Amino acid sequence: MKAATLAASTEDIPGDAETRIHDAILHAVLTQKLAADTRLPELTLSRIFDVNRSVVRRALSRLEADRVVVMRRNQSAVVISPGADETRQLFAARRHVEAEVMRLTAGSLDAPACRELRAIVEREHSAHAEGVHDDRIHLSLEFHQYLGTACPNHVLGQMLRDLILRTSVAVALYKVPGMAACYRAGDHRRIAEALIDGQGEAAAAAACRHLDYLEERLNYATRIHRVDLETILTG
Repeated sequence: MKAATLAASTEDIPGDAETRIHDAILHAVLTQKLAADTRLPELTLSRIFDVNRSVVRRALSRLEADRVVVMRRNQSAVVISPGADETRQLFAARRHVEAEVMRLTAGSLDAPACRELRAIVEREHSAHAEGVHDDRIHLSLEFHQYLGTACPNHVLGQMLRDLILRTSVAVALYKVPGMAACYRAGDHRRIAEALIDGQGEAAAAAACRHLDYLEERLNYATRIHRVDLETILTG
């Protein structure tokens, strides 16, 4: 998911503007371009994307359902701002859910799913090696979301996908400068191979170590502040 594909365009398929706005704002949050508490005025967004305010409102409602923004009565929506305590709770919940998803999913992947999982890992590795910032963030996210989708227990899988997005927003807010997304060389590959080999406990342990590593590198004093919406969302 590259920034250029999320910018305003006159070539959109009719009816796709809502998704374009949703994806552009989500992308900007996850890539640390939109800070927590940034105001998202409907009128400004409707001008930036050249759509009416009802389209903007629907996109913002989807982002609120994703827990990326908060909509306030008679005020502008704002980018969500999870506090330090909430972020710790999110990581604790995700460790429990993701570990169980690993146990349930291990050994259940068919051949095409195994190939796709390995392909995601390789694309992510290439993005990091080439320094493609936006791609490496979205591929790291895609890796975990794919595992949630593959889980035989679809309720747990959906819970994991929700927690993945919420923790990713928190990481974008609090990660230390220079931190390369949800990535440490070899982590995702170890998780993937353990799952493919049917080693559920090994996959669960690797996933928890991965999350520990990520959480330990957050700095709750770190916040960025950029409010030039047009440059961020269309640049």
